[in-house]
Amino acid sequence: MTPHYLGSMSNHYALILAGGSGTRFWPLSRNAKPKQLLNLFGTDPLLNQTIERLDGLVPRENILILTNALQEKAVRELASSLPPENIIAEPAKRDTGPAVALGIGLVAARDPEALMMVLPADHLVNDTAAYHSVMTDALATAKAGAGLVTVGIKPSWACPSYGYVERGEPANLEGLDLTNTPHEVVRFREKPDPAQAEEFLASGNFTWNAGMFIWSVSTALNELNTHAPELGSFVAEIRDSDDVVGTIATRFPELTPISIDYALMEKASRVFNIEATFDWDDVGSWISVAKYLETAPEANQTNKPITVIDSHNNIVFSDNDRRVALLGVDDLIVVQTGDAILVAHREKADDIKKLVRELPEELL
Repeated sequence: MTPHYLGSMSNHYALILAGGSGTRFWPLSRNAKPKQLLNLFGTDPLLNQTIERLDGLVPRENILILTNALQEKAVRELASSLPPENIIAEPAKRDTGPAVALGIGLVAARDPEALMMVLPADHLVNDTAAYHSVMTDALATAKAGAGLVTVGIKPSWACPSYGYVERGEPANLEGLDLTNTPHEVVRFREKPDPAQAEEFLASGNFTWNAGMFIWSVSTALNELNTHAPELGSFVAEIRDSDDVVGTIATRFPELTPISIDYALMEKASRVFNIEATFDWDDVGSWISVAKYLETAPEANQTNKPITVIDSHNNIVFSDNDRRVALLGVDDLIVVQTGDAILVAHREKADDIKKLVRELPEELL
């Protein structure tokens, strides 16, 4: 049931960003089938999990997915529970600023008073109850606070690969009885060097920026008009267009590429941060996936039965039933598909994207 301070959820919308490339999980991932479309955990792909997690927060007919032309067919097959017109392929790659502006415009055309979430398609969250609690409070904060809301992840270590959000004092929002306290945002901090990351962790008032944003359409448009007028004008064009498909095809490729953080979040007049109480993993590499695989003898991790002699700490993933046998090797990543096999050292997991650049086109 939607809390009394939100009213009906009929004006709740979600924009799921489901583009991205398929480099870090090659050879399982390809340009037409990146991480969010894969079955990495023996359950539904991450895109489907993202949609299902919204049940009880956002009606299915109010969930929009933004992808690209290469991935559109696979997204439509997976997201068949959504109205077909709710799946939109960007005509060009223009970073998250124009992508989010496109989503705001589409929502504004349906309901200019809507509350809206912007969510990545490729994050793993298992505690749905805690997720609903946080998102419900984020929606209430966005409705009452005339500001933008970001959901942050409490850092578990001094990671230099994430952006950070510096939190200030608890927000003073009268009339709200929230489980998760919003804090005023002092500023956004870019990916730090390792020493800065240690300082952020030690201070205790930083969260990781997970790219989850919540706002009212009217507040977001006002902020875009002030700080990113090109995107604000684009929102208005989409909202008022009699030919939305044509407007997107013509105008979207003309927009300046910029991230939503630079264009909007870092400049907005008031931003709130709510710290997530749910589990979260952005599943950034095969090392991340390994945590969810079965542990085989000698500390190997695998999704299928393997044969092992004197081999330790390897990650094995297969999308078929051909047996993988390991003899006298340690710390490897072995991934096999029908047309390719990857053998890499665990320490080079983040460099797989470099390897992909050297592959023939038919394997991308």
